[in-house]
Amino acid sequence: MNTTSWIICPTCSGKTRTKIRPDTTIKYFPLYCPKCKQENLVNVTRLKVTIIKEPDAMTQSQ
Repeated sequence: MNTTSWIICPTCSGKTRTKIRPDTTIKYFPLYCPKCKQENLVNVTRLKVTIIKEPDAMTQSQ
């Protein structure tokens, strides 16, 4: 039987509303945390969550 676990927020370490199994692979997933009310872009592989850091948008100069 496969066990499931909750994804833990990488910012505040709170439990999110998303469950994953050990064989789940997620890429570029917008993970929302109801506790800290932040959204992080994450990758999940074998129950390991990694945050994707994207560079800030550059302003256009005219």
